[in-house]
Amino acid sequence: EEGLQLLELASSVEEDCIQIARCFEATRQRCCRLEQDGQRAREQLARVESERAALEVKLKHARNQVEVEMKKRHRAEAELEKQERKLQLVLELLMEEPWGNEALSREQCSVLSALAGRRLGAALALIRRSSVVDESCQSLLSHLDISYDRTEDDVVRS
Repeated sequence: EEGLQLLELASSVEEDCIQIARCFEATRQRCCRLEQDGQRAREQLARVESERAALEVKLKHARNQVEVEMKKRHRAEAELEKQERKLQLVLELLMEEPWGNEALSREQCSVLSALAGRRLGAALALIRRSSVVDESCQSLLSHLDISYDRTEDDVVRS
C-alpha cells in the first residue's frame, strides 16, 4: 500500500513538474515577445526624437527668420513714416504758396488738397486710381499681429 501511495505521489509530482515547465516556457515566450516589443518601442522612440530635434532646428530657424523680417519691417515702416512726413511737408508747402496755386492746374490743386492730411498709403492709392491693383503701403497685418512663443526655446532635456 505504501508503494502504491508512493507511485501516486510520484505521478502527481511528475504532473506538477510538467505543469511548472509549461508555465516557465509560456513565461519565457511572453518575455521574448515583450523584449521584441521593447526593442521596437526604443527604435520608434529614437526615430521620434530625431524628428523632434529636426523640427526644433526648423522652428529655431523660422523664429530667427521672423525676427529678421520683423526688424526689416520696422525699418521699412520707419522709412515710410519719414517719407510720409517729407511728402506732407511738400504738399503743405505747395498748398500754402501763392505761386503754387497759380502754377498748378485746378485738377492738380484738388488732388493736392485731397492728399493734404492723409497718409502716404492713401495718397498713393488716389494717385494710382487708374491702376487695376491697389498697391497701398498699408499692410493687412500689423507687426503687432505677428507673435510667437519662446517658452519652448529653453526647455531642459533630461
